[in-house]
Amino acid sequence: MDLEIVDHTKQVTAAHLKLIQEITEFAGNYLHLPADTEMSVTLMHNDEIHRINREYRHTDRATDVISFAIEEDPDDQDKIILPPDLHIPRNIGDLMISIDKAQSQAADYGHSFERELGFLVVHGFLHLNGYDHMRSPADEKEMFALQRQILDAYGLKR
Repeated sequence: MDLEIVDHTKQVTAAHLKLIQEITEFAGNYLHLPADTEMSVTLMHNDEIHRINREYRHTDRATDVISFAIEEDPDDQDKIILPPDLHIPRNIGDLMISIDKAQSQAADYGHSFERELGFLVVHGFLHLNGYDHMRSPADEKEMFALQRQILDAYGLKR
């Protein structure tokens, strides 16, 4: 997994950056994604994610994670068709994570910051790969079960 992590907070430890890298690679392997799959994770404070949420999702509040998938619609007819011998790594999109929300939610749910950070990364990662818990109850069940399997297998159990 080719992952770019940007920390706008300048407060995230090297161990937490390593956790993001490792759990993203683990989730990518779990979903059998090609090793050269690309994505980014940007860590920010509530004020920044609030602005992004308001501007792009028309929701006037801070949230914990926002996923911007590059391949929103797998049936999109406007895709560019590349020659079969040309290999370009697949970029699945970008995650924005509020470190403030991760800290407060970890306290609210009574688990570690690491567990909450890992949860938010995997949750957003699944959205980037086409999973959506808001489409239907069956989709929610599928996504949340997969989320738990990945987190448990990685070792971030509740």
